[in-house]
Amino acid sequence: MHAIPFSRLLIAAALGSTLALAPLSASAFEGEIFSLKNRWEHTVTQMPANQREETLKALASEAEQLASQHPNEADVLIWQGIVLASYARERGGLGALGTAGDARDVLERAIEIDPTGGNGSAYVTLGALYDRAPGRPLGFGNSDTAERMFQRALELRPDGIDVNYYYAAFLKEEGNTQAAREHAQRAVSGTARENRQVSDEALRRDAEALLSQL
Repeated sequence: MHAIPFSRLLIAAALGSTLALAPLSASAFEGEIFSLKNRWEHTVTQMPANQREETLKALASEAEQLASQHPNEADVLIWQGIVLASYARERGGLGALGTAGDARDVLERAIEIDPTGGNGSAYVTLGALYDRAPGRPLGFGNSDTAERMFQRALELRPDGIDVNYYYAAFLKEEGNTQAAREHAQRAVSGTARENRQVSDEALRRDAEALLSQL
């Protein structure tokens, strides 16, 4: 198993207004997710590394508040999990294991609600979490589980930049260079999602760098 920090495990954003305390309608919480996603993307793609941890900590608090208002909305839980995973990455070390475990639990709950897992986003994040966390007795990391998560994400979105990049990084660590090269190339050739264009393009650049190492 590989220790946290996670290698560019998802991307985060600059602080904005806090989430409203009052209950939100469906359209309102969708707006809050959109805002959270944009600030998450900005943080990890553009913010200096020495500022990201505190920003992600605040975003994780916002996401937790939103999830407490909408505990049965898979999309809300998926974004909570993504932000928590990013925060764990930035914290690093054994101190991040609790946060990484919280991210895992939230994402697995989201998948129970919606088996498609945000069109694969939940599975991609879970795959990276299970790959990068240390194994027992310290953590929950498990290569076999990581493999299953990535495979499920590929079933849902075979040409996704994110899933192919993270899977390629996993395969490289596992020593499967040929398959890693194939998935890195698929990430480089993939189409960025309209609602995740900034982070997908950042991952495409990471895939290009990874491909040059294979």
